Amino acid sequence: MSAPTLPAALADATRDDASLRRFLHGLPGVDQVGVEARATALATRSIKKSSKLWAIDTAISMVDLTTLEGADTHGKVRALTAKARRPDPDRPDTPQVAAVCVYPDLVATAVEGLKGTDIGVASVATAFPSGRSSRQVKLADVALAVESGATEVDMVIDRGAFLEGRYGAVFEEIQAIKAACGTAHLKVILETGELVTYDNVRRASWLALLAGGDFIKTSTGKVSPAATLPVTHVMLQAVRDWFTATGELRGVKPAGGIRTTKDAIKYLVAVHEVAGEQWLTPELFRFGASSLLNDLLLQRRTQHDGHYSGPDYVAVD
Repeated sequence: MSAPTLPAALADATRDDASLRRFLHGLPGVDQVGVEARATALATRSIKKSSKLWAIDTAISMVDLTTLEGADTHGKVRALTAKARRPDPDRPDTPQVAAVCVYPDLVATAVEGLKGTDIGVASVATAFPSGRSSRQVKLADVALAVESGATEVDMVIDRGAFLEGRYGAVFEEIQAIKAACGTAHLKVILETGELVTYDNVRRASWLALLAGGDFIKTSTGKVSPAATLPVTHVMLQAVRDWFTATGELRGVKPAGGIRTTKDAIKYLVAVHEVAGEQWLTPELFRFGASSLLNDLLLQRRTQHDGHYSGPDYVAVD
């Protein structure tokens, strides 16, 4: 079992399956009451009116504008890329989003629509959302996305293997997908709603980081519960502790169920307080969302105009 370049103690943890198991089960347990209480307390914090516009613009810049439906069309993706480029056509100072996220067969359309911008093209892969397929099929899924121009790949871990304690198999699959990504960044979806415990979320987070994931992501958005603040706290702690141990910055992406500006600001507060201010950038924190952007744009207009504009003033996806 080969490992990425790591400090000796972490490299030793990936030497074989037994070492990996020993390391993951040796991580400190998560205090469920404590993490939930802290998440609740931070969620009640208010921010000054002068900071709210900054928070809204920061959140917009962190959005992975997403469409992952069986009925997706090339026309829908083209419309989504237009919205990504100019989220509010009447307000050209509105930030662009971080990326557009689509299925692999629609990546080329997204690439064409975003030509000339710095907006990323993300693609789900590895038999999304179930992850139930052979390694060969998963790698082919990634190859299709990358060859079509994806700059980011969102993979799903094999939750069945993880829950059975076959950590080595999950580790090796993430490594194989990372290698297949080439220069594309890899986001590793843990599907935390199926991991049952916070301890499992912490173990899965560290497993993904050890295997080379650039981001750890909560959910596919197809399973309930999806992103929650306590789970995101645990994942933020993991990337913070990873940075302390290695000096490497890795990102976090909550996805699913984050629909309002108020929700987004709660997550930004968590990022600042749990991981640190340097994570308040699209390079290290993303929102996987579709409807969130609309509310952010409405609230941005409210901040500028001093009155609520109403949903008719923002294009619906």
